[in-house]
Amino acid sequence: MHLSAQVAACSPGPCLNGGTCMKDENDFHCQCLDGYSGKFCQVGKLPSDCYEGNGQLYQGKVSETDDDDECLHWNSYFLLEKGVNPFNILEDHRGLGPHNFCRNPDGDIKPWCFIRKGKKLKWEFCNVRKCSVKPVSPQLQSPVLQNATVKEFATCGRPLARRNRIYGGLKTVPGAQPWQASLQARLEGSKQAFGHVCGGVLIKACWVLTAGHCIDNNKEMQVVLGGVDLMKPESTEQTFTVEKVILHENYKETSEAVYNDIALLQLKSTEGQCPEETEFVKTACLPNATFSDGTECTITGWGHTHDYNTYSTLLDAEVLLISQEQCSSKKVYSNLLDDGMFCAGYLKGGVDSCQGDSGGPLTCQKDGVHYLYGLVSWGDSCGQENKPGVYTRVTKYLEWINSKITGTARKAL
Repeated sequence: MHLSAQVAACSPGPCLNGGTCMKDENDFHCQCLDGYSGKFCQVGKLPSDCYEGNGQLYQGKVSETDDDDECLHWNSYFLLEKGVNPFNILEDHRGLGPHNFCRNPDGDIKPWCFIRKGKKLKWEFCNVRKCSVKPVSPQLQSPVLQNATVKEFATCGRPLARRNRIYGGLKTVPGAQPWQASLQARLEGSKQAFGHVCGGVLIKACWVLTAGHCIDNNKEMQVVLGGVDLMKPESTEQTFTVEKVILHENYKETSEAVYNDIALLQLKSTEGQCPEETEFVKTACLPNATFSDGTECTITGWGHTHDYNTYSTLLDAEVLLISQEQCSSKKVYSNLLDDGMFCAGYLKGGVDSCQGDSGGPLTCQKDGVHYLYGLVSWGDSCGQENKPGVYTRVTKYLEWINSKITGTARKAL
């Protein structure tokens, strides 16, 4: 004897948290108790189903995203089919299992999950609320005098967040690249919203380094720090107006290459305060030595190049430093390179600066410290064989960088 589809729909009962299964032709719906919602009554709005901090210890049963998409099971075959095994790529497996409840195994800002959009694998933050914080009794404090000088950051090149990347650079953990800047622009005097045009790197409290070709004197600019998603505001962001632009005096753009492709942006401080050092906003260290050819380094950005569209979520990828001799060979870039440039990527093609942003950082790591070694500059096509990305060599311009920053500081006295 075969069970009918109507009986099978509610047997065994699929509804959670005391919900009642109601048969509806060949389907069903769950009638949820007060305080629960979702297809299976799995979204809890009771005080017991909330997360504290960033939700890394969250063990609740919410399984829907902020956009009402159903989460995939962590052991879903679709994940494995896309080459993703959360149990291998994520350090913290607490709470993961054969279920689709939201979790935060990579230390993001709140619980999240994987979802399926057609044939594509995506991720989204979950529709789970943060637990209310108990009020703290106010304490009397002595008045603090405002310091007229800008407060410098305590350290450089040391991200607090563990750098767990979710397959192919699709998802960069907030705080893993805390020096990454989004350079945004709009026409001078326009009331339009600012739009992302280039990447940049925070190197001092009030200073961002970027590529010279990102500068457009007909536009007003702002810099956004601490964010990973261009499409929505984030609580970790800090936004500043660009007060001054210093383009290298010998910047030159030809039809084949860009020379001295570097610029400094001075951020406008408010009562002596430029960006505040947080887990999500830190400076990258300037290099004090060269890295050897073949070193694996990291490029980050939103994929904003001349050849590719921008992604909304911050990407990162690994590239190898390529020798100047190889990069100057006839089959690569011949005699176009000077000592202010270097190549990185793979001569066979594939990942290169298309994964990053014009003006964005290439950082190399030594003893746990990240050094800004290059800025995304130019290249011939994207990811093509024998056409790796070309980067501005930051070590070549250290004296220029320091002289401009100290010179501006002296004039302000």
